[in-house]
Amino acid sequence: MAVETDVLDELRRLRTRVPRLAGSLAATVDGLVLAHDVPDTEPEGLAALTAAALGVAYRVTDATARGEFRELLVRGTRGYVATYAAGSTAVLTLLADDRVNVGRLHLEGRRSGARIADLVAIGAGPGVGRHADRAAPEQGPAPASDADRRIGTLPVRAPQRPAHRPRPQAGG
Repeated sequence: MAVETDVLDELRRLRTRVPRLAGSLAATVDGLVLAHDVPDTEPEGLAALTAAALGVAYRVTDATARGEFRELLVRGTRGYVATYAAGSTAVLTLLADDRVNVGRLHLEGRRSGARIADLVAIGAGPGVGRHADRAAPEQGPAPASDADRRIGTLPVRAPQRPAHRPRPQAGG
């Protein structure tokens, strides 16, 4: 439980460093809440939505050969939702008002993401905490460089002719 307490402390410190930050959530990449400071928001639902958005973001960065996922920013009429990588197993999601300084949000979000990654790596690594029964993962071969990687890993649909001719619309 020390990891969750340390992560929650980091989320609270983040709120003091970023004016107009409305809430924050640290979760695993598969949508499990590690710690949260999100009033008026269901943390489990936000973690699940973050995991879904993260899946799409991973695929977009991969399909466009932009490297590893780092962050995702969504802007709504009443504010921002920003998600930052926190190592390879966790993410940090921030909710901010529409008048937030976005540069400050990114700066502090990236720093906190790195701190949370360290906390999670220390507390949830193999042989520690909930994962004490797991063996350390074996290091596989080095991943292929971006130049060697095949572009277009997503399924691509070739355009086809329609089976019938569209009827002309009246008035147009």
